[in-house]
Amino acid sequence: MPTPPLAGGTAGPTHLRPLLDTVLTALHDGATRRNGPLPAGGPETVSQTLHHTTTPLIPDHGTGPHHALRTLITALAEGAADPAHPHCAAHLHTPPLALAAAADLAASALNPSMDSWDQAPAASALEETLTTALAAEIYPHTQHPDALITTGGTEANQLALLLARERHGPVQTICAANAHHSITRAAWLLGLPRPIVIPAPTGVMDTTALRETLIHTDGPLLVTATAGTTDTGQIDPLTDIADLTTTHNAELHIDAAYGGPLLFSPTHRHALRSLHRAHSVTLDLHKLGWQPASAGILAVPHHHDLAPLHHHAPYLNAHDDTEAGLPDLLGRSLRTTRRPDALKIAVTLQALGRDGLADLIDRTIATAHQLADLIDEHPALDLHDRPTISTVLFRPTNTDDTTVATIRRTLLDQGQAVLGRARTSNGLWLKATLLNPHTTPDDLRQLLTLVTHTHAQTATTEGSTPR
Repeated sequence: MPTPPLAGGTAGPTHLRPLLDTVLTALHDGATRRNGPLPAGGPETVSQTLHHTTTPLIPDHGTGPHHALRTLITALAEGAADPAHPHCAAHLHTPPLALAAAADLAASALNPSMDSWDQAPAASALEETLTTALAAEIYPHTQHPDALITTGGTEANQLALLLARERHGPVQTICAANAHHSITRAAWLLGLPRPIVIPAPTGVMDTTALRETLIHTDGPLLVTATAGTTDTGQIDPLTDIADLTTTHNAELHIDAAYGGPLLFSPTHRHALRSLHRAHSVTLDLHKLGWQPASAGILAVPHHHDLAPLHHHAPYLNAHDDTEAGLPDLLGRSLRTTRRPDALKIAVTLQALGRDGLADLIDRTIATAHQLADLIDEHPALDLHDRPTISTVLFRPTNTDDTTVATIRRTLLDQGQAVLGRARTSNGLWLKATLLNPHTTPDDLRQLLTLVTHTHAQTATTEGSTPR
């Protein structure tokens, strides 16, 4: 067998072109075979189908590139939960823009490693330009804001707690019950005290409880607020929280992994008022930014805030190289080898501009309100609340938690819809997290019809089962 060709260099595109045709055909064929938001049959059926298709995965003699690509990619697409399908709306799992996915291909082909300048000359310059620009969006009134690219909100939140620990020692974290689980996990990983959890009876942080906690808790303190919760998409009262942290000499981190991109929408950016008052901010552009994972951001108001992350490895950032002017990249992440995720983000921002990104955000939020309207008007469905961003909670009227969970799993098993689940103070709800700007009102009506029909079938089955 001849030596397989490489993706880089002047010959790389020639070698890639016929392979891409095979890949694109396989993606189309797999999605056509699936013919829905996810494969029917549940985990066992999907595993058996994939196992049958890929066995043996490591043959004695290779099948060749086109056969392997066609077989495995078709199988993966056929067995995928496809966030581009309008009925795939369970999670903060975005359908990536085609242009961002195309940029990601170039990143894979060029394969710069973002741990030393000599592995990524242009990519490191692009990353610096991008992170500076994004930091300035969050901190428009500071002279030298900065940002890091992370694998997502979890890593960004962990870095935020790490930086606070390096500034103050074993900082006590305070978060609300609506906070992302990564806050508690980060405190555990970093050897910090377990976070104090403030009630969130209305879905957002109770500021009266926060005030009492700040009064009666010894410092150093780090309050973590949320701009776009995972369960409901609600945004904590950021200005009130920032005022309290200032009064009581506590630091503030805002997890805006979901809601952060509202900054790009003139219509909705007011929801993030006081974001710039945080000592650190998490964004995640593989949510409301339509990027392939991963595309996380941690922003800080001053470049020197990132100094604790500096790390020295002589083969990557020798002192004399740094003194001679070679950029030191090791302090830009806790990872060593990492992909140039800046490329797809930069391509998207330049291609769409502020108005194009704002249009995507506004369309998506408008779609969530359309869904809320349809639920409000439906005699057999209950709406939990109006959406803050693009998350809508609902359930059939007079339905218990067990039935809600059964409806969700039935839709998954039948391959008809991917809805999430969220528990609030008044029970379990179906969760639609809308991130597809191409979703139409008809798509939404069909989704609700699937839910009501499944509920009717569930009720019939339960009614016919002896108790």
